[in-house]
Amino acid sequence: MSHDAYATLRLSREPGIVRVTLDNPPVNVLDVALMTDLRRLLTSLRADESVRVIVFDSADPDFFIAHVDMSLVDTPDAFAELAAEAPPGVNVFQALGELLRHQPQVTIVKLAGLARGGGAEFVAAADMAFAAIGRAGIGQIEALMGIVPGGGGTQYLAGRIGRHRALEAVLGADLYDAQTAERYGWVNRAVPAGELDDVVDRLARNIAALPEGVVAAAKHALVPEELAEGYRREHDAWAGQFVRPAAERLIRDGLAHGAQTRDGERDLEGLLRKLAS
Repeated sequence: MSHDAYATLRLSREPGIVRVTLDNPPVNVLDVALMTDLRRLLTSLRADESVRVIVFDSADPDFFIAHVDMSLVDTPDAFAELAAEAPPGVNVFQALGELLRHQPQVTIVKLAGLARGGGAEFVAAADMAFAAIGRAGIGQIEALMGIVPGGGGTQYLAGRIGRHRALEAVLGADLYDAQTAERYGWVNRAVPAGELDDVVDRLARNIAALPEGVVAAAKHALVPEELAEGYRREHDAWAGQFVRPAAERLIRDGLAHGAQTRDGERDLEGLLRKLAS
């Protein structure tokens, strides 16, 4: 497994574990490059029986995955090649979540920065997520751009935190801190920032050291929920909003006023609310 094979990922390996560090400056947007690398990596690991756990973190202490690349509004065909590879019935963003949800290895997110939109969807699609108190933040920000989550977020949230709280997260479009995310069930646990590495590393190594067949048996018994119909409804809702003039205006204005820059992303909710008012 070559680090040089991936432009946006740093890889390291120890017995039973692959560690994946996301590194796509300036704020780790989920663009074509990052999505392509993640799909290639997950696909390449599917048949690797020596790997039992995949741990994801970020090279940027402030951002895990900011969100889907908002410049999609200007380059709607940018994901066309990836979309052509997506399974029937899901869009390109849902396809990444499906790949992650059905990965044979245990997938764990170490969340020590912000994850919004497609980044929050990635966190929720993983088997487990642990969030650093005082540093982690997670939210579905799409409503402030005139759209709704379109990469599995509505379905993951309904399953993880219930419909009532999912509506709060989607329509309230706020950033949730680690403790609230834990209380809602969005992440497994909120832990002190200084303990995050130890907590996740201990869990990953304990899983990797289990007797042969245990991980596969557990994942076979605890299968991901079938979301085909929900994905269809979500895609129709997202696509229907994305083509509206209001969504295009809000996304373009967001980019013009600092979205996808480090300063603008620190309070992206506030930035977009000002533009919408």
